[in-house]
Amino acid sequence: MKSRVLILGAGFGGMELATQMSNALGEAADVTVIDKGESFVFGFSKLEVAFGKKSLDDVRHPYQDFEKLGVRLLRETITAIDPEARQVTTENGIYTAEYLVVALGAEVDPFATPGLAEIGTHFYSVDGAERVCAALPDFKRGHAVVGICGFPYKCPPAPTECALMLDNYLRQRGLRGECEITLVSPLSILTPVSADLSDALMEACEEAGVNVLLKTLVRSVAAGIATLDDGQELPYDLFLGVPKHVAPKVVLDSALAEGDWVPIDLASMQTAFEKVYAIGDIAKTGLPKAGSFAESQASAVASSILSKIKGGTPKPNTGSGECQVEFGDGRVSWADADFLSGPKLEVIYNPPSLEGRKHKEAFAKKREMRWFGK
Repeated sequence: MKSRVLILGAGFGGMELATQMSNALGEAADVTVIDKGESFVFGFSKLEVAFGKKSLDDVRHPYQDFEKLGVRLLRETITAIDPEARQVTTENGIYTAEYLVVALGAEVDPFATPGLAEIGTHFYSVDGAERVCAALPDFKRGHAVVGICGFPYKCPPAPTECALMLDNYLRQRGLRGECEITLVSPLSILTPVSADLSDALMEACEEAGVNVLLKTLVRSVAAGIATLDDGQELPYDLFLGVPKHVAPKVVLDSALAEGDWVPIDLASMQTAFEKVYAIGDIAKTGLPKAGSFAESQASAVASSILSKIKGGTPKPNTGSGECQVEFGDGRVSWADADFLSGPKLEVIYNPPSLEGRKHKEAFAKKREMRWFGK
């Protein structure tokens, strides 16, 4: 099958790009989206599942509900990518395109950290979040370690969110006095998007009694011991891990990847291959790996493709996105960042508040309506 635009992956970037192409061209869009999954899940929903605030059914958005003029969404597993020919192979056939966009996201690799796959409690996948939810009721005393095992990883504040949500979870159960929480992070601050947001998170950790170890990674986990890259050993009774992130194997096996990621031109998101783009967590941008940044990259690619189809000057990638952060007690903060439009990073920081939760809910609802019509 040949399509004008072939999008690999139906995450933030893929969904937004397909929507923009449909809005611009209607039935003439001729877009094919391929994703092996059955449903879309917001990244922040995994922590909601992990802490029992929502069930998996509550946070799933079935792809069968994604209906756009000029767009086909196929649920198939991609087995090979040939960027030179703009050709993709799945278990069901071969697809070619005039424009190929790779938006397959980053995958977690628990096997990259010795012992992590056996421990199993990481919260960066749906399955992992369910295992965390099952393990939490048995944690009643002792030491909990929230440990990052690789960098870069998706959503830089998420591990701190996890530590603060765990603090609140234990307080609600009357167990906080029996438990210690340590957060291990390779970063020099808790989130690089905003110094104000990072300071607020550090203050919240101090108030909650969460120990924070910066500039270090978890290198291995064994039964009851997490070993850091500086040789320090942390005994634990509950380990909540952030596995190393890598591009999917099918991308690493193609000519697109350089190391763990796909290099791109930051303004256009085009790869080294003509009319082949990479957006979202898979792209080597140096920017945060988060859904809203994938959206702004999708806008740049849509503009580039539409300029070739209809004429006009393409709009470059703005490097903009929004970072929302749970503080564990019902308050939510967010920061709007623009990395590329001006001469320096511009950030608008909104302190944590209960009103911030309404903002986060509106963020999700807007995309549910835009992509799924509900």
